[in-house]
Amino acid sequence: MSGVALSTRTGQRVRPVPAYAETRDMVLAELCAALFASLPRSDQRRRGEAYVRGLLGARGRKSIRNIAALTGGQAAEQSLHHFISSSTWEWAPVRRALAHHLTRVSPPQAWVVRPMVIPKAGDNSVGVDRRFCPAVGQVLNAQQAVGVWAASAERATPVNWRLHLSDTWLADGLRRNQASIPDSVRPETLGECTVEAYLGMMRDWGLPLRPLVLDAREADAPAALQRLRASGVPVLARVSSSLRLVVADPAVPGRSPEALPAHQIMGAARDMRRPVMWRDHGPARTVRTALTAAVRVGLPVHRAAPGQPVRRRDLLLLGVGENGRQWPAELWVTDMPNVPPAALVRLGKLIERVDRDFTEIADEVGIRDFAGRSFSGWHRHVTLASAAHAVAALTGRFESGLRLEHVS
Repeated sequence: MSGVALSTRTGQRVRPVPAYAETRDMVLAELCAALFASLPRSDQRRRGEAYVRGLLGARGRKSIRNIAALTGGQAAEQSLHHFISSSTWEWAPVRRALAHHLTRVSPPQAWVVRPMVIPKAGDNSVGVDRRFCPAVGQVLNAQQAVGVWAASAERATPVNWRLHLSDTWLADGLRRNQASIPDSVRPETLGECTVEAYLGMMRDWGLPLRPLVLDAREADAPAALQRLRASGVPVLARVSSSLRLVVADPAVPGRSPEALPAHQIMGAARDMRRPVMWRDHGPARTVRTALTAAVRVGLPVHRAAPGQPVRRRDLLLLGVGENGRQWPAELWVTDMPNVPPAALVRLGKLIERVDRDFTEIADEVGIRDFAGRSFSGWHRHVTLASAAHAVAALTGRFESGLRLEHVS
């Protein structure tokens, strides 16, 4: 289409210019210059950029073979395979550079933690195990990872990853050696993996403090909340209806000193519901209305000694639903009790933004396509796939646009 001249109402002829391709190249070059500054050799920096370009341009599965087909065939395939699976470059500085670049050019409203399940046919890939996948409601042979996303209403991009490894994997010396899993990797629950994915980057990367949004329904929510709050992190966590909390709000009917399930507390607060408005993250950006109720609560704690007072820092239990439907549809807990419910609803909806961009961008650039068995290879692949995602997210608004130039 770029070679076809078009006529305007005034009779001028114009030619479409591929603005998206030009803009993407500019954004990619700028991003790669920042990301790969930590790589010590120029050939590594070239391969890093070639791999990101391949993730954006290769059709079908983003295997190293398909990526190399865009850059030089078999020789390129061998060099890229070594660059991903066997090289010595560190992925953490690249991720840190990506996070800082995004906070500068597309400041996040929050950091969002999202799990990622990677189905696998075999059992050789690092971390593969039999796992329950809530999205499909069945047990799969899969890897399990946790991603931390820089998210705003406009876009979301992953900046850090942590691969969850089961006790079975870490106790198997042969498999651990074959996958080159570092000795520093120790067993942890999925909840601990989720928390550490976030805290690990915030400890050392010098990033701005933003609210952390996560879905803690499948994790040990009390343990995760306590650890995050101890680190001074403002948290908004979606929780299960069975999470037991202590009501601290005298306005709630039937208030009890005993811990109660969250759905029971919110059921008693039905008459406290108020409407709030929010804008969804779909293409139409429709303004929608939700009902919310907010109740001050605390986590159950044990007295250290008989007679010692129990101190509970206030949390807010937020119920969200729609008129005429089951109440509540969602339950959230936050340590930001003074933030208005409407703002909390908008923060919670960033999970939907992340889910949408995961499907429409991350999967398209091959975030789950690494086929090797190497621990470091997996981390390098998802790091560069995150960079490719960033390029696509930052330039996506140009995909359907045409810039016009005059034809003499």
